[in-house]
Amino acid sequence: MDDIWPIVLMGAAGLLVGGSFSMYKQDSKRAAIVLGVLAAIALAGAILWWWPSS
Repeated sequence: MDDIWPIVLMGAAGLLVGGSFSMYKQDSKRAAIVLGVLAAIALAGAILWWWPSS
């Protein structure tokens, strides 16, 4: 079950990037930045979860 969380986080990052792009196209720059930062955090979390601990 632990192996699914990085995939879920990557999926969430993808959705957040899509939302960020949509907000940017609608000239809502602040929301685009917030969603972009959240996407980066989700992607970093997924990468760190898969990073070997040894």
